[in-house]
Amino acid sequence: MTTTLADEFETQRSRLFSLAYRLLGSAEEAEDAVQDAYLRFSGADRTGIEHPAAWLAKVVTNLCLNRLTSARARRERYVGTWLPEPVVTADGTLGPLESAEQRDAVSMAMLVLLERLTPTERAVYVLREAFGYGHREIAGVLDLSEANCRQLYRRAVQRVGEPQARFEAASEQQEELVTSFITAARDGDLAGLEKLLAADATWWSDGGGKVIAARWPVEGGSRVARFLAGGGPKFSAGLEFTVTEVNGATGLASWAGDTLVGLAALEVRDGLVVGVRAVVNPEKLAFARRQLTRP
Repeated sequence: MTTTLADEFETQRSRLFSLAYRLLGSAEEAEDAVQDAYLRFSGADRTGIEHPAAWLAKVVTNLCLNRLTSARARRERYVGTWLPEPVVTADGTLGPLESAEQRDAVSMAMLVLLERLTPTERAVYVLREAFGYGHREIAGVLDLSEANCRQLYRRAVQRVGEPQARFEAASEQQEELVTSFITAARDGDLAGLEKLLAADATWWSDGGGKVIAARWPVEGGSRVARFLAGGGPKFSAGLEFTVTEVNGATGLASWAGDTLVGLAALEVRDGLVVGVRAVVNPEKLAFARRQLTRP
């Protein structure tokens, strides 16, 4: 059976999307980058492409580098806290997340940390940590010297921190914790929330100026508890909540009827919630809406 160009590209699509998303922190832009790569692949001289997978990875990486420059300027003007576009990961959209390290690499927390890096540092770090590229391979992708790539990687690690599993994996116990968390917030149960939150817990919410959301992080378990107990009953009225996996972590989806209106990833340590990153900016939920069907 003859393999068509489209078939060949489809075998790489998932990997390319996973790469682009880690580089951009935006599922919508990652899809655009992958589509642009397909157009270049379809129009390229095939005799010059000895290894399609490597060729496509290089094209996607460089397309993302171009986008990162303009994205940084947009984020400087962003209203309130900026968070990555959330992705539902239980279906393997971002590749296998079988280890704590793999989950950490796509976590909302890590993607926020990657914002500290220059575009080139980010590309080196992602290719090395998430895809296991050697420095020589990275040099080929970025058209840099191997020594330069090593230096960029060392600098990126210093800014991001040594790779490590920061939070616990999703589990049935975590689902129960999230369910209790939702109930306490909806009921305005201050004491219940305080029992579920770590002393150093933080709440981040990204509304992008499109909907009501806290513009600055709420820091400290007692402050987060008061924030949720005070506003939870009002803002959850008429909404339904379901537990789902968001960026490799246990999370929750908020629904107004059949419309997804929010996704939050919860970070759990020692059985307590230590961080919640909630995205309610409707523009950032478009990809997740396509992933999810109303239960």
